[in-house]
Amino acid sequence: MTAITDRAGLKPVELGVAVVPLLALAVFINYVDRGNLATAAPLIKDQLHLSATQIGLLLSAFFWSYMPGQLMAGWLSERINAYRTLALGLAIWSVATIASGLAGGFMSLIVLRIVLGFGESAAFPCSSKLLAQHLPHDKLGAANGLIGVGLALGPAFGTFAGGLLMARLGWRPVFLLFGLVSLLWLVPWLISTREASAEATRAPAAPAPSFRAILAKREAWGASLGHFCNNYAFYFVISWLPLYLVKARGFSVSHMAEVGGLIYVVYAASSMTVGWATDRWMQAGASANLVRKTTICTGLMLTAGAMMACAMGDARTSVISLFVAGAAFGFGTPNIFAIGQTLAGPVAAGKWVAVQNVFGSLAGIIAPIITGAVVDRTGQFSWAFAIAAAMALLGVVGWGLVIRKVAPVSWAQA
Repeated sequence: MTAITDRAGLKPVELGVAVVPLLALAVFINYVDRGNLATAAPLIKDQLHLSATQIGLLLSAFFWSYMPGQLMAGWLSERINAYRTLALGLAIWSVATIASGLAGGFMSLIVLRIVLGFGESAAFPCSSKLLAQHLPHDKLGAANGLIGVGLALGPAFGTFAGGLLMARLGWRPVFLLFGLVSLLWLVPWLISTREASAEATRAPAAPAPSFRAILAKREAWGASLGHFCNNYAFYFVISWLPLYLVKARGFSVSHMAEVGGLIYVVYAASSMTVGWATDRWMQAGASANLVRKTTICTGLMLTAGAMMACAMGDARTSVISLFVAGAAFGFGTPNIFAIGQTLAGPVAAGKWVAVQNVFGSLAGIIAPIITGAVVDRTGQFSWAFAIAAAMALLGVVGWGLVIRKVAPVSWAQA
């Protein structure tokens, strides 16, 4: 374990060498478990005789609790510490995943998706709290990039391995298997963070600003708008990609799993590379403001172009554009959280990212519902892709203009 001085001026604390990889693994599990429904959507839709609008509601229900759960997780990370909060959240969402494999119909799946969202809401406030406490600004890119790898490979694994397993075994056994395996993460986490968690509970902590004080900052609104717009295109893809490839482009479930999995692999490679590159750029002397804004706005413009190409192109153009979108998502992920962690500082990072992610998670509610309604009304996905492109361009306004400068805000008055 390496001793690192807390940048808030608190007593020296220790960050285990396994913590960041385990955080990335937790996010990987998070996205495998939340993405299972999207992968199973073609099978569930036929088996339970659901409409596209009902599938959209199921995909959206996760966020009905995920959003308010963010604020609870940010508060709990201050009260019982981020280590324990994350462990509790993972236990809840793993049990919900197992129970989903036993669900009997539409209403039971809705309830279990709500429970899943509440548990999974702990991931990003807790990880951001720990990274902001222990890492300098020019190391946040690589750490968040690794977490971005988990975020990208979760859907890749869920789409590829989950899709192939569902094609062979059906969707119910896969939910049971993935939920049981998820619980195993608690073993290394509790072992490797036992001492740090106990110390974090004993050590006096500087009081975090209130949620009201955070919302009084213009930068919080810019980050929230930008996060929403980044997430809209991402959640549109992660929620509807399997059904789009199978129903609109005629792919088999196995072929869909292969293509979808590869798109997320591209996303993971981009996230790690961009996170590392932004840190190196800052270490060479560039400001956090220049590096973070340039990178995240470039990613959003690439996303907008890729979405419009999908809206207007044929099947081949659409698949190529989805790979471009995967690379573009990798420009955003390391910087979305690094910007929030930098603006908030170590004292406020848990609550700040909770607030930011609440607005970001609105996209998880809105994008699936709008897409389902648009597809039911028009019979195609073209307008859904065009809406995602417009949202990506709006994100440039949030990150580039509403946030005046990516630098720690002052909490003196708060």
